[in-house]
Amino acid sequence: MDAHQSRERTPDGHHIVVRGRRWRATDPSVPEEIAARLRHHLMAARRAVRAATAVGDEQGERAARARVNRAKIALGERGTPWWEQSEDERRQRWEEGLDSLDGEERS
Repeated sequence: MDAHQSRERTPDGHHIVVRGRRWRATDPSVPEEIAARLRHHLMAARRAVRAATAVGDEQGERAARARVNRAKIALGERGTPWWEQSEDERRQRWEEGLDSLDGEERS
């Protein structure tokens, strides 16, 4: 179970609550295997942000932050709220995000 699933949720299930602050919850329709891969990309991108920031690499930081954003959108945590999307739009969102992140990792 991912950390977001064990967090307190708002009554509508759209947000998790962390230290009194609401954050958009991961789209529950993302299959767990896909969500795990997206979280892997998210954590790698966050590490890349930290590394680029530490050495003052602005271009690397921008690229890493863009990867963080793509992963968060694919998970449904940014962009159009997942509860406002059709099932097809939701699936397309995570499939395109994962394809993009996987492709970048391979190159």
